[in-house]
Amino acid sequence: MSFTRALVLTKKTTYRRFVVESSDPRIAELLAQGDPSVSKLRRSHDDHEATIDEVVAALSGLRVPIRRVDVRGLREAKRSDLVITVGGDGTLLRASHELGEGIEVLGINSAPKTSVGFFCVGKKGAAARAIRRALEGKLPRARLTRMHVALNGQTISARVLNEALFCHASPAATSRYILQVSTRSEDLEEEQRSSGLWIGPAAGSTAAQRSAGGRVLPLQSRKLQVVVREPYTPVGKTLRYRRGLVGPDGGVRLVSKMRQARLFLDGHERSFDVTIGDVIELRRAEERLTVLGLSR
Repeated sequence: MSFTRALVLTKKTTYRRFVVESSDPRIAELLAQGDPSVSKLRRSHDDHEATIDEVVAALSGLRVPIRRVDVRGLREAKRSDLVITVGGDGTLLRASHELGEGIEVLGINSAPKTSVGFFCVGKKGAAARAIRRALEGKLPRARLTRMHVALNGQTISARVLNEALFCHASPAATSRYILQVSTRSEDLEEEQRSSGLWIGPAAGSTAAQRSAGGRVLPLQSRKLQVVVREPYTPVGKTLRYRRGLVGPDGGVRLVSKMRQARLFLDGHERSFDVTIGDVIELRRAEERLTVLGLSR
């Protein structure tokens, strides 16, 4: 496939946001003291900026027309056929919510020493090679299943790539809800108390789902995985559902028993208030995401 409209999407580093742009006095003080809590900020920032220069130079050398935006310009992605994200997995995840079926994405990890880059085939110092192979059509293409999420019957996202987290608004409080899981073989309903639930497609199974005890799924799997976080089992009773897989035609329904709950989609930045009686429905989305360079 030949690409005619490339967009370079870059994150804004913590150093740029709180030192260069806003001059946060607390961070400035800690930097001056050499405090370990901020010791990596400048190095990560410098690595990120150098990677952006590397990506732009590579595309210019290959004579590919490009536009460069930060995450505030995400809507520009709709007019591209190739989006190159420069940052880490978080940058690619944010971009993915604006990308339809006809747009492919290439992830470049700009600070591999400090940034998670599971979805990123390129990294600082090797970005040019990854870009060249992408343009030559030599990188594998992984078409990843995404998840559709509705709240009280209204779609709030059809492009969740990693996972949804449903829990009480306070991390110290117990999450109370009714879990309904529909599969080809059975329909299950259970009232539960826990720290919340992770629900997501295969692409997110190496992240929070795995840390909470879930399985790592093949990238091409079309199943969703449900993982209950720290479930509470009353004395003398057995919890029927702690984790499981939901096939392409199945779904998950959650009824909130909490007055103050939150639903997070692909991280902490995209979240929704949920109250008692609200209903969340999750199923496989029709639209998939094509990520270059992934082959597992």
